[in-house]
Amino acid sequence: MMEKKFIETKKKEFAIKEFIRESLGKGKISDLKIERTPVGERIIIYTCKPGLIIGRRGEVIQEITSTLKRKFGLENPRLEIAEIERPEFDAQSVADQIALTLERFGPASFKIVAYKMLEMLKSAKALGAEIVLGGKLPSEKARSWRFAFGYMKKTGETDIVKSAKATAHTKPGSVGIKVSIVPKDAIIPDRIVEVKLIEEELPIKEEKIEEKAQEVKEEKIENKKERKTRKKKNGDTKKT
Repeated sequence: MMEKKFIETKKKEFAIKEFIRESLGKGKISDLKIERTPVGERIIIYTCKPGLIIGRRGEVIQEITSTLKRKFGLENPRLEIAEIERPEFDAQSVADQIALTLERFGPASFKIVAYKMLEMLKSAKALGAEIVLGGKLPSEKARSWRFAFGYMKKTGETDIVKSAKATAHTKPGSVGIKVSIVPKDAIIPDRIVEVKLIEEELPIKEEKIEEKAQEVKEEKIENKKERKTRKKKNGDTKKT
């Protein structure tokens, strides 16, 4: 019975998330979390565009809240908006942006869209990024295209990689989009960092100073002797 109840709650949570995503539209939500508290259900919406989700005077939030009560039987749902500070490193936002661009301008310009996204991530100083597009992209048969730069971890602990998926519904057919990003502040264990050492002038001891002064004196004496010998040789050659 416990397993059945657990599955039903998870199915209900999935249906709630899908309903909120469809209600707000593509490209507005990055992630959704549902927390159950003694007061009621707490739904956290992570987004890069909080103004579009809240709406004028909170009309959109109020409408979604009333629908959740009526359709899903939630007693006291509370919607909270969490703004993403760095949207350029949010994989879901990038994937949704690519999907919206392909739906608007068509899949013929998929290479331009992918390269522009990579340039944006490069300018944001991301350590690495990968964009994989799959579907009928100006061809009769479905195939996949990969665009990438920098460092990308494929195996082992992949917590540093932010991944997301999206789907673009175009006239030729659906295009699957997968985006993986390694942010600039990610800690990579096997990464080699160049460190420049600055040489500092250490204080010279008194003994070394005296030795250096003695060497200079001896060099001066030897130079004087060499000059005298040269003058004598020049004088003898003139007499002869």
